[in-house]
Amino acid sequence: MIATNIAPESPDQPEIVAMLAASDRYHAGLYPQESNHLVGVADLLRGNVRFLVARTDSGAVVGCGGLVLADDAGIATAELKRMWADPSVRGQGVGRRLLAALEAVARDEGVSVVRLETGNRQPRVLRLYRAAGYIERAPFGAYADDPLSIFMEKPLAEA
Repeated sequence: MIATNIAPESPDQPEIVAMLAASDRYHAGLYPQESNHLVGVADLLRGNVRFLVARTDSGAVVGCGGLVLADDAGIATAELKRMWADPSVRGQGVGRRLLAALEAVARDEGVSVVRLETGNRQPRVLRLYRAAGYIERAPFGAYADDPLSIFMEKPLAEA
């Protein structure tokens, strides 16, 4: 397991922009454009977004993820966006720790439910979310039903 430090950072740093571009290329190879629901750096800079970065002890960026805070009929929600672990560290717990850190931020923000959309061609990602307690649900927000998408959510217990 690789040692990482996870903290809030701005997503417009060059090494993070490069990581997001690598994520874009990866997803473009798996899904058609209409099934890719990736948000750009400008969206990640909005005031309702909380963005975390995982770095090694030497400072290398090895993962990132964001939460888009929202209100759904009076329920405080957050959508998980741009969750990504560098391929060099996959299987070493970075994604699991990053997800736990994002959930902690969501709790601190008063979020009751974290939701996400992911693709059905990413079995490792699906295992991560299921192991963390996420369950499948219907499309939410502006999402349309898509046979390549899997929608999930996790109610957050009060700490």
